[in-house]
Amino acid sequence: MRISSSATTPVFDYIVIGAGSAGCVLANRLSEDPGTRVLLLEAGPRDWHPFIHMPAGLARLVHRTDINWNYDTAPEPELGGRRLWWPRGKVLGGSSSINAMCYTRGVPGDYDDWAALGATGWHWDNVLPYFRRSEANARGSDALHGDGGPLSVCDLRHVNPLSRAFIEAAVQAGYPHNDDFNGPVQDGVGLYQVTQRDGARCSAAVAYLRPARQRPNLHVVTGAQAQRITFERGRATGVVYSVRGRAFHQPAAREVIASGGAINSPQLLMLSGIGPAAELRRHGIRVLHDAPGVGANLQDHLDICTLRHATRRVSYDRASELRLAFDYYLRGRRGPGSSNIAEAGGFVRSSLATDMRPDIQFHFVPAMLDDHGRRRLAGDGYTLHACFLRPRSRGRIRLASDSGGDAPRIEANYLSDAEGFDLRMMVECARLSRDILAQAAFDPYRGAPIQPQRDDLDDAALAAFIRARAESVYHPVGTCRMGRDDAAVVDPELRVHGVEGLRVVDASVMPTLPGGNTNAPTIMIAERAAALIRTHA
Repeated sequence: MRISSSATTPVFDYIVIGAGSAGCVLANRLSEDPGTRVLLLEAGPRDWHPFIHMPAGLARLVHRTDINWNYDTAPEPELGGRRLWWPRGKVLGGSSSINAMCYTRGVPGDYDDWAALGATGWHWDNVLPYFRRSEANARGSDALHGDGGPLSVCDLRHVNPLSRAFIEAAVQAGYPHNDDFNGPVQDGVGLYQVTQRDGARCSAAVAYLRPARQRPNLHVVTGAQAQRITFERGRATGVVYSVRGRAFHQPAAREVIASGGAINSPQLLMLSGIGPAAELRRHGIRVLHDAPGVGANLQDHLDICTLRHATRRVSYDRASELRLAFDYYLRGRRGPGSSNIAEAGGFVRSSLATDMRPDIQFHFVPAMLDDHGRRRLAGDGYTLHACFLRPRSRGRIRLASDSGGDAPRIEANYLSDAEGFDLRMMVECARLSRDILAQAAFDPYRGAPIQPQRDDLDDAALAAFIRARAESVYHPVGTCRMGRDDAAVVDPELRVHGVEGLRVVDASVMPTLPGGNTNAPTIMIAERAAALIRTHA
Protein backbone atom coordinates (compact mmCIF):
# COMPACT_ATOMS: atom_id res chain seq x y z
CA MET A 1 0.00 0.00 0.00
CA ARG A 2 1.47 3.35 -1.08
CA ILE A 3 1.73 5.88 1.77
CA SER A 4 0.79 9.47 1.03
CA SER A 5 2.81 12.25 2.64
CA SER A 6 4.10 15.60 1.48
CA ALA A 7 5.69 18.80 2.67
CA THR A 8 2.22 20.34 2.94
CA THR A 9 0.92 17.69 5.35
CA PRO A 10 -0.11 19.55 8.52
CA VAL A 11 1.81 18.69 11.68
CA PHE A 12 -0.18 18.13 14.86
CA ASP A 13 1.25 18.41 18.33
CA TYR A 14 -0.60 15.32 19.54
CA ILE A 15 -2.07 12.40 17.65
CA VAL A 16 -4.59 10.40 19.65
CA ILE A 17 -5.32 6.97 18.19
CA GLY A 18 -8.82 5.80 19.13
CA ALA A 19 -11.87 7.96 19.88
CA GLY A 20 -13.19 5.75 22.66
CA SER A 21 -13.75 6.67 26.29
CA ALA A 22 -10.14 7.75 26.84
CA GLY A 23 -9.49 9.25 23.42
CA CYS A 24 -12.50 11.59 23.58
CA VAL A 25 -11.36 12.89 26.96
CA LEU A 26 -7.84 13.52 25.67
CA ALA A 27 -9.10 15.27 22.53
CA ASN A 28 -11.17 17.63 24.64
CA ARG A 29 -8.66 18.37 27.37
CA LEU A 30 -5.57 18.73 25.17
CA SER A 31 -7.37 20.99 22.69
CA GLU A 32 -8.55 23.32 25.48
CA ASP A 33 -5.26 25.12 24.84
CA PRO A 34 -5.92 26.94 21.54
CA GLY A 35 -2.21 26.80 20.75
CA THR A 36 -2.15 23.01 20.80
CA ARG A 37 -3.07 21.14 17.63
CA VAL A 38 -4.72 17.74 18.16
CA LEU A 39 -5.57 14.99 15.68
CA LEU A 40 -8.02 12.28 16.78
CA LEU A 41 -8.15 9.12 14.66
CA GLU A 42 -11.07 6.68 14.91
CA ALA A 43 -11.38 3.45 12.93
CA GLY A 44 -15.18 3.46 13.13
CA PRO A 45 -17.85 5.90 11.91
CA ARG A 46 -19.57 8.85 13.54
CA ASP A 47 -22.04 8.06 16.33
CA TRP A 48 -25.03 8.97 14.15
CA HIS A 49 -27.30 5.99 14.74
CA PRO A 50 -30.37 6.90 16.87
CA PHE A 51 -30.21 3.59 18.76
CA ILE A 52 -26.83 4.68 20.14
CA HIS A 53 -28.48 7.63 21.83
CA MET A 54 -31.73 5.96 22.94
CA PRO A 55 -30.51 3.94 25.96
CA ALA A 56 -32.69 0.89 25.38
CA GLY A 57 -31.42 0.81 21.80
CA LEU A 58 -28.39 -1.09 23.04
CA ALA A 59 -30.45 -4.27 22.62
CA ARG A 60 -30.47 -3.63 18.87
CA LEU A 61 -26.83 -2.52 18.69
CA VAL A 62 -25.52 -6.05 19.34
CA HIS A 63 -26.37 -6.88 15.73
CA ARG A 64 -24.49 -3.93 14.20
CA THR A 65 -20.98 -5.00 13.22
CA ASP A 66 -20.27 -1.63 11.59
CA ILE A 67 -19.88 -0.01 15.04
CA ASN A 68 -18.45 -3.02 16.85
CA TRP A 69 -15.06 -4.70 16.49
CA ASN A 70 -17.00 -7.94 17.01
CA TYR A 71 -14.07 -9.86 18.46
CA ASP A 72 -14.03 -13.48 19.52
CA THR A 73 -11.49 -15.06 21.80
CA ALA A 74 -9.37 -18.00 20.86
CA PRO A 75 -10.82 -21.32 22.05
CA GLU A 76 -10.85 -21.20 25.86
CA PRO A 77 -9.33 -24.39 27.33
CA GLU A 78 -11.21 -24.18 30.66
CA LEU A 79 -14.54 -23.36 28.98
CA GLY A 80 -14.85 -26.40 26.79
CA GLY A 81 -12.92 -24.86 23.91
CA ARG A 82 -15.60 -22.23 23.35
CA ARG A 83 -14.83 -18.92 21.67
CA LEU A 84 -16.33 -16.07 23.69
CA TRP A 85 -17.75 -12.96 22.05
CA TRP A 86 -16.01 -9.71 22.99
CA PRO A 87 -17.95 -6.71 21.64
CA ARG A 88 -15.92 -3.49 21.63
CA GLY A 89 -17.09 -0.14 20.34
CA LYS A 90 -15.81 0.84 16.89
CA VAL A 91 -17.45 4.27 16.67
CA LEU A 92 -16.99 7.73 18.13
CA GLY A 93 -17.27 7.15 21.86
CA GLY A 94 -15.97 3.60 21.60
CA SER A 95 -17.54 1.16 24.03
CA SER A 96 -19.21 4.05 25.89
CA SER A 97 -21.47 4.29 22.83
CA ILE A 98 -22.66 0.68 23.05
CA ASN A 99 -22.42 -0.25 26.75
CA ALA A 100 -25.11 -0.44 29.44
CA MET A 101 -24.13 2.95 30.91
CA CYS A 102 -23.65 1.72 34.51
CA TYR A 103 -21.54 4.27 36.38
CA THR A 104 -19.31 2.55 38.94
CA ARG A 105 -15.76 3.23 40.05
CA GLY A 106 -14.70 0.35 42.27
CA VAL A 107 -13.46 1.04 45.80
CA PRO A 108 -10.48 2.98 47.21
CA GLY A 109 -8.53 -0.22 47.87
CA ASP A 110 -8.51 -1.02 44.15
CA TYR A 111 -6.45 2.09 43.40
CA ASP A 112 -4.28 1.76 46.48
CA ASP A 113 -3.43 -1.69 45.10
CA TRP A 114 -2.36 -0.07 41.84
CA ALA A 115 0.04 2.21 43.69
CA ALA A 116 1.41 -0.71 45.72
CA LEU A 117 2.08 -2.59 42.47
CA GLY A 118 4.23 0.26 41.14
CA ALA A 119 1.69 2.69 39.69
CA THR A 120 3.00 5.52 41.83
CA GLY A 121 0.58 8.41 42.16
CA TRP A 122 -2.52 6.36 41.25
CA HIS A 123 -3.71 5.73 44.80
CA TRP A 124 -7.27 6.65 45.75
CA ASP A 125 -6.59 10.10 47.16
CA ASN A 126 -4.86 11.06 43.89
CA VAL A 127 -7.46 9.68 41.49
CA LEU A 128 -10.61 10.85 43.30
CA PRO A 129 -10.21 14.47 42.12
CA TYR A 130 -10.25 13.25 38.51
CA PHE A 131 -13.39 11.18 39.04
CA ARG A 132 -15.01 14.30 40.49
CA ARG A 133 -13.65 16.51 37.71
CA SER A 134 -15.20 14.30 35.03
CA GLU A 135 -18.60 13.94 36.70
CA ALA A 136 -21.79 15.99 36.47
CA ASN A 137 -23.95 14.11 38.93
CA ALA A 138 -27.60 15.12 38.92
CA ARG A 139 -27.74 14.58 42.68
CA GLY A 140 -25.18 17.32 43.20
CA SER A 141 -21.65 17.65 44.51
CA ASP A 142 -20.17 16.24 47.71
CA ALA A 143 -16.85 14.87 48.91
CA LEU A 144 -17.07 11.91 46.50
CA HIS A 145 -19.04 13.35 43.57
CA GLY A 146 -18.72 16.25 41.17
CA ASP A 147 -21.50 18.20 39.48
CA GLY A 148 -19.59 20.39 37.04
CA GLY A 149 -17.85 17.90 34.76
CA PRO A 150 -18.64 16.90 31.18
CA LEU A 151 -19.95 13.39 31.96
CA SER A 152 -23.60 13.42 33.02
CA VAL A 153 -24.49 10.84 35.68
CA CYS A 154 -28.07 10.47 36.88
CA ASP A 155 -30.79 8.20 38.20
CA LEU A 156 -32.85 6.18 35.74
CA ARG A 157 -36.04 7.76 34.42
CA HIS A 158 -37.76 4.41 34.04
CA VAL A 159 -37.48 1.27 36.18
CA ASN A 160 -39.14 -2.05 35.42
CA PRO A 161 -41.08 -3.67 38.31
CA LEU A 162 -38.88 -6.76 38.01
CA SER A 163 -35.83 -4.65 38.84
CA ARG A 164 -37.52 -3.47 42.03
CA ALA A 165 -38.41 -7.08 42.82
CA PHE A 166 -34.72 -7.98 42.50
CA ILE A 167 -33.74 -5.32 45.02
CA GLU A 168 -36.42 -6.49 47.44
CA ALA A 169 -35.35 -10.12 46.98
CA ALA A 170 -31.69 -9.33 47.59
CA VAL A 171 -32.61 -7.48 50.80
CA GLN A 172 -34.65 -10.52 51.84
CA ALA A 173 -31.53 -12.62 51.18
CA GLY A 174 -29.64 -10.51 53.71
CA TYR A 175 -27.92 -7.82 51.66
CA PRO A 176 -28.29 -4.13 52.56
CA HIS A 177 -29.95 -1.61 50.29
CA ASN A 178 -27.49 0.88 48.79
CA ASP A 179 -28.59 3.88 46.72
CA ASP A 180 -25.04 4.93 45.78
CA PHE A 181 -22.46 2.32 44.78
CA ASN A 182 -19.91 5.15 44.48
CA GLY A 183 -20.62 6.48 47.96
CA PRO A 184 -18.82 5.79 51.24
CA VAL A 185 -19.72 2.07 51.04
CA GLN A 186 -20.02 -0.06 47.90
CA ASP A 187 -21.68 -3.06 49.55
CA GLY A 188 -25.35 -3.62 48.91
CA VAL A 189 -27.99 -3.73 46.20
CA GLY A 190 -29.95 -1.05 44.41
CA LEU A 191 -30.44 0.79 41.13
CA TYR A 192 -27.40 1.81 39.11
CA GLN A 193 -26.75 5.43 38.34
CA VAL A 194 -26.15 5.77 34.63
CA THR A 195 -24.24 7.93 32.17
CA GLN A 196 -27.28 9.66 30.69
CA ARG A 197 -28.33 13.24 30.07
CA ASP A 198 -32.01 14.17 29.75
CA GLY A 199 -32.93 10.55 29.15
CA ALA A 200 -30.32 9.97 26.41
CA ARG A 201 -26.97 8.16 26.49
CA CYS A 202 -24.11 10.40 27.55
CA SER A 203 -21.17 8.64 25.92
CA ALA A 204 -17.63 9.98 26.00
CA ALA A 205 -18.30 11.34 22.51
CA VAL A 206 -21.36 13.26 23.72
CA ALA A 207 -19.73 14.40 26.97
CA TYR A 208 -16.26 15.33 25.73
CA LEU A 209 -15.99 15.32 21.95
CA ARG A 210 -19.19 17.07 20.94
CA PRO A 211 -18.41 20.31 22.88
CA ALA A 212 -14.92 20.42 21.36
CA ARG A 213 -15.67 19.58 17.72
CA GLN A 214 -15.85 23.22 16.60
CA ARG A 215 -12.41 24.10 17.93
CA PRO A 216 -10.14 24.96 15.00
CA ASN A 217 -7.20 23.21 16.66
CA LEU A 218 -8.96 19.82 16.89
CA HIS A 219 -9.28 17.61 13.82
CA VAL A 220 -11.20 14.32 13.88
CA VAL A 221 -10.87 11.64 11.21
CA THR A 222 -13.29 8.69 11.22
CA GLY A 223 -12.82 5.50 9.24
CA ALA A 224 -9.09 5.76 9.97
CA GLN A 225 -7.43 2.41 10.69
CA ALA A 226 -4.05 2.84 12.41
CA GLN A 227 -1.39 0.60 10.86
CA ARG A 228 1.71 1.50 12.84
CA ILE A 229 3.49 4.24 14.75
CA THR A 230 6.62 5.62 13.11
CA PHE A 231 9.90 6.31 14.93
CA GLU A 232 13.15 8.14 14.37
CA ARG A 233 16.09 7.39 16.68
CA GLY A 234 13.78 5.83 19.26
CA ARG A 235 11.23 8.63 19.32
CA ALA A 236 7.66 8.41 18.03
CA THR A 237 7.27 10.80 15.13
CA GLY A 238 3.87 10.00 13.67
CA VAL A 239 1.27 7.44 12.61
CA VAL A 240 0.59 5.52 9.42
CA TYR A 241 -3.15 5.03 9.00
CA SER A 242 -5.48 4.09 6.16
CA VAL A 243 -8.83 5.47 5.05
CA ARG A 244 -10.83 3.55 2.41
CA GLY A 245 -7.72 1.70 1.24
CA ARG A 246 -5.47 4.74 0.98
CA ALA A 247 -2.58 5.06 3.44
CA PHE A 248 -1.32 8.28 5.00
CA HIS A 249 1.59 9.20 7.19
CA GLN A 250 0.75 11.88 9.74
CA PRO A 251 3.63 13.51 11.68
CA ALA A 252 3.35 14.43 15.37
CA ALA A 253 5.42 17.27 16.82
CA ARG A 254 5.13 16.29 20.52
CA GLU A 255 3.57 12.92 21.23
CA VAL A 256 1.62 10.00 19.86
CA ILE A 257 -0.99 8.60 22.27
CA ALA A 258 -2.45 5.12 21.82
CA SER A 259 -6.02 4.95 23.18
CA GLY A 260 -7.35 1.91 21.40
CA GLY A 261 -8.21 -0.07 24.53
CA ALA A 262 -6.98 -3.31 26.03
CA ILE A 263 -7.10 -5.17 22.70
CA ASN A 264 -6.10 -2.64 20.07
CA SER A 265 -3.41 -0.70 21.94
CA PRO A 266 -1.09 -3.67 22.54
CA GLN A 267 -1.75 -4.81 18.98
CA LEU A 268 -0.67 -1.40 17.64
CA LEU A 269 2.45 -1.36 19.79
CA MET A 270 3.46 -4.78 18.50
CA LEU A 271 2.78 -3.78 14.88
CA SER A 272 5.08 -0.80 15.53
CA GLY A 273 7.95 -2.94 16.82
CA ILE A 274 7.32 -2.73 20.57
CA GLY A 275 6.52 -6.05 22.19
CA PRO A 276 7.87 -9.54 22.83
CA ALA A 277 10.75 -9.92 20.39
CA ALA A 278 9.95 -13.52 19.44
CA GLU A 279 6.31 -12.60 18.76
CA LEU A 280 7.33 -9.70 16.51
CA ARG A 281 9.90 -11.72 14.57
CA ARG A 282 7.34 -14.48 14.02
CA HIS A 283 5.39 -11.96 11.92
CA GLY A 284 8.40 -10.37 10.24
CA ILE A 285 8.20 -7.14 12.26
CA ARG A 286 11.47 -5.34 13.05
CA VAL A 287 12.05 -5.18 16.80
CA LEU A 288 12.36 -1.60 18.00
CA HIS A 289 12.08 -2.43 21.69
CA ASP A 290 11.79 -5.89 23.24
CA ALA A 291 8.93 -5.46 25.70
CA PRO A 292 7.61 -8.84 26.93
CA GLY A 293 4.80 -7.17 28.91
CA VAL A 294 3.00 -5.86 25.82
CA GLY A 295 -0.18 -7.91 25.46
CA ALA A 296 0.39 -9.78 28.72
CA ASN A 297 -1.56 -9.40 32.00
CA LEU A 298 -4.94 -9.55 30.22
CA GLN A 299 -7.81 -9.63 32.73
CA ASP A 300 -11.56 -9.66 32.31
CA HIS A 301 -14.65 -10.23 34.43
CA LEU A 302 -16.10 -13.64 33.59
CA ASP A 303 -19.87 -13.62 34.08
CA ILE A 304 -22.50 -16.27 34.70
CA CYS A 305 -26.19 -15.65 33.92
CA THR A 306 -29.11 -17.25 35.70
CA LEU A 307 -32.33 -17.08 33.64
CA ARG A 308 -35.93 -17.77 34.57
CA HIS A 309 -39.27 -17.47 32.84
CA ALA A 310 -41.72 -14.90 34.24
CA THR A 311 -45.39 -15.69 34.75
CA ARG A 312 -46.44 -12.09 34.05
CA ARG A 313 -45.96 -10.01 30.92
CA VAL A 314 -43.83 -7.35 32.60
CA SER A 315 -40.40 -7.93 31.10
CA TYR A 316 -38.80 -6.21 28.10
CA ASP A 317 -38.74 -9.45 26.09
CA ARG A 318 -41.72 -8.59 23.91
CA ALA A 319 -40.70 -4.98 23.37
CA SER A 320 -40.27 -3.73 19.83
CA GLU A 321 -37.31 -1.37 19.62
CA LEU A 322 -39.09 0.66 16.95
CA ARG A 323 -42.18 1.01 19.12
CA LEU A 324 -39.98 1.88 22.11
CA ALA A 325 -38.24 4.54 20.02
CA PHE A 326 -41.55 6.10 18.92
CA ASP A 327 -42.79 6.23 22.51
CA TYR A 328 -39.41 7.44 23.78
CA TYR A 329 -39.19 10.44 21.47
CA LEU A 330 -42.91 11.22 21.69
CA ARG A 331 -42.71 11.41 25.50
CA GLY A 332 -39.60 13.54 25.63
CA ARG A 333 -37.02 10.76 26.13
CA ARG A 334 -39.00 8.99 28.81
CA GLY A 335 -40.53 5.57 29.25
CA PRO A 336 -38.89 2.18 28.68
CA GLY A 337 -36.74 3.61 25.89
CA SER A 338 -34.73 5.47 28.55
CA SER A 339 -33.87 2.24 30.36
CA ASN A 340 -30.31 0.98 30.31
CA ILE A 341 -31.82 -2.55 30.59
CA ALA A 342 -29.34 -3.52 33.36
CA GLU A 343 -31.24 -1.29 35.77
CA ALA A 344 -30.46 -2.88 39.13
CA GLY A 345 -27.57 -4.75 40.65
CA GLY A 346 -25.20 -4.71 43.53
CA PHE A 347 -21.93 -5.63 45.17
CA VAL A 348 -21.64 -8.31 47.84
CA ARG A 349 -18.91 -9.93 49.88
CA SER A 350 -18.95 -13.71 49.58
CA SER A 351 -17.83 -16.29 52.14
CA LEU A 352 -14.65 -16.72 50.08
CA ALA A 353 -13.69 -13.02 50.17
CA THR A 354 -10.00 -12.48 50.95
CA ASP A 355 -10.42 -8.94 52.32
CA MET A 356 -13.19 -6.52 53.26
CA ARG A 357 -14.04 -5.50 49.69
CA PRO A 358 -17.08 -6.88 47.86
CA ASP A 359 -15.92 -9.63 45.53
CA ILE A 360 -19.09 -10.28 43.47
CA GLN A 361 -21.07 -7.88 41.29
CA PHE A 362 -24.66 -8.40 40.10
CA HIS A 363 -26.42 -6.91 37.07
CA PHE A 364 -30.15 -7.64 36.92
CA VAL A 365 -31.91 -7.54 33.54
CA PRO A 366 -35.74 -7.66 33.30
CA ALA A 367 -35.53 -9.77 30.15
CA MET A 368 -34.14 -13.15 29.10
CA LEU A 369 -30.60 -12.43 27.93
CA ASP A 370 -29.32 -15.39 25.95
CA ASP A 371 -26.09 -15.22 23.94
CA HIS A 372 -25.56 -11.56 24.86
CA GLY A 373 -29.07 -10.74 23.68
CA ARG A 374 -28.32 -11.95 20.17
CA ARG A 375 -30.88 -14.76 20.46
CA ARG A 376 -34.39 -13.96 21.62
CA LEU A 377 -36.32 -16.49 23.68
CA ALA A 378 -40.09 -16.81 23.54
CA GLY A 379 -42.19 -15.40 26.34
CA ASP A 380 -41.18 -13.28 29.34
CA GLY A 381 -38.39 -13.71 31.84
CA TYR A 382 -35.49 -12.20 33.70
CA THR A 383 -31.72 -12.60 33.99
CA LEU A 384 -29.28 -12.18 36.85
CA HIS A 385 -25.64 -11.66 35.89
CA ALA A 386 -22.94 -12.35 38.48
CA CYS A 387 -19.18 -11.92 38.13
CA PHE A 388 -16.12 -12.39 40.34
CA LEU A 389 -14.50 -8.97 40.63
CA ARG A 390 -10.83 -9.90 41.20
CA PRO A 391 -9.96 -12.88 39.01
CA ARG A 392 -6.51 -14.42 39.38
CA SER A 393 -6.33 -15.82 35.84
CA ARG A 394 -4.29 -13.92 33.28
CA GLY A 395 -4.43 -13.99 29.51
CA ARG A 396 -2.69 -12.22 26.66
CA ILE A 397 -3.13 -10.51 23.32
CA ARG A 398 -1.05 -11.85 20.44
CA LEU A 399 -0.73 -10.86 16.81
CA ALA A 400 -2.53 -12.89 14.18
CA SER A 401 -0.72 -11.09 11.35
CA ASP A 402 1.38 -8.01 10.61
CA SER A 403 -1.69 -6.02 9.49
CA GLY A 404 -3.62 -3.56 11.64
CA GLY A 405 -6.78 -4.50 9.79
CA ASP A 406 -6.71 -8.08 11.08
CA ALA A 407 -8.11 -8.96 14.48
CA PRO A 408 -5.46 -9.99 17.01
CA ARG A 409 -5.55 -13.31 18.84
CA ILE A 410 -7.28 -12.96 22.23
CA GLU A 411 -6.30 -15.60 24.76
CA ALA A 412 -8.36 -14.73 27.84
CA ASN A 413 -7.37 -17.92 29.74
CA TYR A 414 -10.41 -17.76 31.97
CA LEU A 415 -10.38 -20.07 35.03
CA SER A 416 -6.70 -20.89 34.45
CA ASP A 417 -5.31 -19.96 37.88
CA ALA A 418 -3.36 -22.82 39.44
CA GLU A 419 -5.35 -22.79 42.68
CA GLY A 420 -8.73 -23.07 40.96
CA PHE A 421 -9.96 -20.11 42.99
CA ASP A 422 -11.62 -18.35 40.03
CA LEU A 423 -13.83 -21.38 39.39
CA ARG A 424 -14.76 -21.64 43.08
CA MET A 425 -15.76 -17.97 43.00
CA MET A 426 -17.85 -18.46 39.87
CA VAL A 427 -19.68 -21.33 41.56
CA GLU A 428 -20.32 -18.95 44.45
CA CYS A 429 -21.69 -16.40 41.96
CA ALA A 430 -24.15 -18.97 40.63
CA ARG A 431 -25.17 -20.14 44.11
CA LEU A 432 -25.83 -16.61 45.38
CA SER A 433 -27.79 -15.75 42.23
CA ARG A 434 -29.99 -18.80 42.73
CA ASP A 435 -30.55 -17.84 46.36
CA ILE A 436 -31.65 -14.29 45.53
CA LEU A 437 -34.05 -15.39 42.81
CA ALA A 438 -35.63 -17.88 45.23
CA GLN A 439 -36.75 -15.14 47.64
CA ALA A 440 -40.40 -14.27 48.24
CA ALA A 441 -40.20 -11.00 46.29
CA PHE A 442 -40.14 -13.05 43.07
CA ASP A 443 -43.11 -15.27 44.03
CA PRO A 444 -45.55 -13.22 41.87
CA TYR A 445 -43.26 -13.58 38.83
CA ARG A 446 -41.30 -16.82 39.13
CA GLY A 447 -41.70 -19.27 36.27
CA ALA A 448 -39.66 -22.28 35.20
CA PRO A 449 -35.86 -22.17 35.27
CA ILE A 450 -34.12 -21.73 31.92
CA GLN A 451 -30.40 -21.49 32.66
CA PRO A 452 -29.51 -23.67 34.51
CA GLN A 453 -32.48 -25.93 33.87
CA ARG A 454 -32.73 -27.11 37.48
CA ASP A 455 -32.66 -25.37 40.86
CA ASP A 456 -30.97 -28.18 42.80
CA LEU A 457 -27.53 -28.41 41.16
CA ASP A 458 -24.66 -29.21 43.51
CA ASP A 459 -21.30 -27.44 43.24
CA ALA A 460 -19.88 -29.92 40.73
CA ALA A 461 -22.89 -29.49 38.46
CA LEU A 462 -22.69 -25.70 38.83
CA ALA A 463 -19.02 -25.84 37.85
CA ALA A 464 -19.95 -27.77 34.70
CA PHE A 465 -22.72 -25.25 33.99
CA ILE A 466 -20.21 -22.40 34.30
CA ARG A 467 -17.72 -24.04 31.96
CA ALA A 468 -20.53 -24.50 29.43
CA ARG A 469 -22.28 -21.12 29.72
CA ALA A 470 -20.10 -18.40 31.29
CA GLU A 471 -19.39 -15.37 29.10
CA SER A 472 -17.52 -12.07 29.26
CA VAL A 473 -19.19 -9.06 30.86
CA TYR A 474 -16.97 -6.83 28.68
CA HIS A 475 -14.29 -5.46 31.03
CA PRO A 476 -10.88 -6.30 29.47
CA VAL A 477 -7.91 -4.44 30.98
CA GLY A 478 -4.22 -4.69 31.78
CA THR A 479 -2.38 -5.45 28.53
CA CYS A 480 -0.10 -2.37 28.67
CA ARG A 481 0.31 -2.40 32.43
CA MET A 482 1.78 0.63 34.17
CA GLY A 483 4.55 0.26 36.68
CA ARG A 484 8.29 0.53 37.16
CA ASP A 485 9.34 -3.13 36.91
CA ASP A 486 10.80 -4.79 33.83
CA ALA A 487 7.45 -6.29 32.77
CA ALA A 488 5.58 -2.97 32.91
CA VAL A 489 4.79 -1.39 29.53
CA VAL A 490 4.27 2.22 30.63
CA ASP A 491 5.54 4.24 33.57
CA PRO A 492 3.18 5.94 36.06
CA GLU A 493 2.92 8.91 33.69
CA LEU A 494 1.80 6.43 31.00
CA ARG A 495 4.93 6.90 28.87
CA VAL A 496 5.97 3.74 27.05
CA HIS A 497 9.20 2.31 28.44
CA GLY A 498 12.13 2.08 26.04
CA VAL A 499 11.04 4.82 23.61
CA GLU A 500 10.21 8.52 23.71
CA GLY A 501 7.21 10.54 22.61
CA LEU A 502 4.70 7.70 23.02
CA ARG A 503 2.05 7.09 25.69
CA VAL A 504 -0.76 4.63 26.19
CA VAL A 505 -3.90 6.05 27.80
CA ASP A 506 -6.82 3.63 28.19
CA ALA A 507 -7.93 0.58 30.20
CA SER A 508 -4.90 -1.40 29.06
CA VAL A 509 -2.69 0.46 31.56
CA MET A 510 -4.64 -0.76 34.60
CA PRO A 511 -2.45 -3.09 36.68
CA THR A 512 -5.52 -4.95 37.96
CA LEU A 513 -9.26 -4.85 37.42
CA PRO A 514 -11.20 -2.36 39.53
CA GLY A 515 -14.12 -3.80 41.44
CA GLY A 516 -16.88 -2.83 39.04
CA ASN A 517 -17.55 -1.58 35.51
CA THR A 518 -14.52 -0.11 33.78
CA ASN A 519 -15.85 2.88 31.84
CA ALA A 520 -15.70 5.45 34.64
CA PRO A 521 -12.15 4.38 35.67
CA THR A 522 -11.02 4.66 32.04
CA ILE A 523 -12.36 8.20 31.82
CA MET A 524 -10.61 9.02 35.09
CA ILE A 525 -7.32 7.68 33.69
CA ALA A 526 -7.64 9.93 30.65
CA GLU A 527 -8.49 12.97 32.78
CA ARG A 528 -5.37 12.45 34.88
CA ALA A 529 -3.25 11.66 31.82
CA ALA A 530 -4.33 14.91 30.15
CA ALA A 531 -3.33 16.83 33.27
CA LEU A 532 0.07 15.09 33.33
CA ILE A 533 0.66 15.81 29.64
CA ARG A 534 -0.30 19.47 29.89
CA THR A 535 1.85 19.94 33.00
CA HIS A 536 4.96 18.81 31.14
CA ALA A 537 4.13 20.26 27.71
